[in-house]
This record gives sequence, structure tokens and C-alpha cells, in this order.
Amino acid sequence: MFKAKQIVTSVLIVWCSLPILLLLFLSISINYAFPQLLPTHFTLQHWATFLLSNNGLKQSFLNSFIIALFVAIVATFLGFISSKWVAYNSRKTFWLTLTYFPFALSPVVFAICLKFYFLKAGLAGNIGGVILAQLIIVFPYAIIFFTNFWNDSINNFKNIATTLGSNRWHTYTKVIFPLAKPFLAVCFFQCFLMSWFEYGLSSVIGYGKVETLTIKVFQFISEANIFYAALCSCLLIIPPIILLWLNKKFVVQ
Repeated sequence: MFKAKQIVTSVLIVWCSLPILLLLFLSISINYAFPQLLPTHFTLQHWATFLLSNNGLKQSFLNSFIIALFVAIVATFLGFISSKWVAYNSRKTFWLTLTYFPFALSPVVFAICLKFYFLKAGLAGNIGGVILAQLIIVFPYAIIFFTNFWNDSINNFKNIATTLGSNRWHTYTKVIFPLAKPFLAVCFFQCFLMSWFEYGLSSVIGYGKVETLTIKVFQFISEANIFYAALCSCLLIIPPIILLWLNKKFVVQ
């Protein structure tokens, strides 16, 4: 039984790793065309271009990272604060229903609805506008995520601390935040990934002037450049893998 379980686990690991291995394989390939089974040459030229040259790939990576990091920090912080008000509000169901509204439409349709207002405000075509557009979706998600944290147990801890003479600052820093640390970390990871992989809002609100990695992937695919598309896809995978490792090492425990 134990050996069978090991075999099944190994097969699943290999099966799940195949897409990533294929992307890595394509990112170091050149002159790969049907009906060839394998590329004629292998090279690190594509990766060297990303690391050493100034062809826009590095800037796209930095744009994606800056946007995702800023969106994750702001959404997690504001979502944690706002979710308390929503959780203890007498009209909790109504406000939670409103937070689901941005998810009712696809990101592209939602972005087109917002595009007019962003153009009028001068926010289209710059990183600030893309960040604000993504926050309109990621911030409600953070509220939904944290709403379940503010339960009767947290409220009881807060009341006990107050009864024992703790002021508001010490209650939050010594009681609430230590209890919320795993939730804050997971929410940050989720918000980061939502922003990191977002395409619709970035392409419409960015107006073609703010290039992110997701936009670069579709650009290279439309140009039939599978090698650079694979390279961008590999770059997209790196942060999620790091976050999964951090989550397993520090948060899960």
C-alpha cells in the first residue's frame, strides 16, 4: 500500500511538472518547427537577452512586480481594516453582496466600463491607473477574505484584553495582529497573485503604454514567437513558486 502511494505521488508530481518543464524546454530552444520532434539547437540566448539587454522584458517584469507588490500591500491593509466594519455591521449581508459586484463581470468588460472615467481622470496609460483599476477588484476580495476572521472568538479576546486594562493600541498590536498574522500573510499572497496574473484590466486601462508580463506573453503568442512567450511564462511562474515555498515554510506551520 505504501509503495503504491509513493508511485501515485511520483506520477502526480511528474504530471504536474510537465507544463513547467515544457516551458523551460521551449525557453532554451531555437529553430523548433513542425514536424521536428526536437529543436535543432539549444541556447541560453533568450535568458541572456532578458538579463542583459534592454528590450522591454526586464521593464515588463519590474512593472508587474511593482504593481503586484503595491496592490497586495494596500489591498491587504485596507481590506483588514474595512472587513471589521463589514463583519460587525448590522447590514453585513448587503455590504458583502456589494463586494462581489466587481466579480460579476469579466475583467475585460469591467475595464471597458471603467475606461471612460479613467481617461477623464487622466489615469489611463500609466502605472497609477493600472494599480487603481486592479485595487477595484483585489480590495473587495481582501474584504471577503478577512470577514470570517472577525468572529465572536476574536471579539471575546478583545473584550478580555480591555477588561484587563489594555488600551486600544496594545489590544491590536499584542492581541489582534498576532492572531491575524497567518490571515494577513495568506491574503497578501493571494492579492499579489491576483495582480501578478491579471491581464484584462492591465491591457485596457494601461492603454498599451504599461506593459506587464501577462501582456508580453500574449504579445509574443500573437507574433508566433513561442520561445520568448515561454520565457515570459517561466518568469510568471517564479514568484508563485517562491510564495508557495514561503507559505509552506512559515505560514502553514
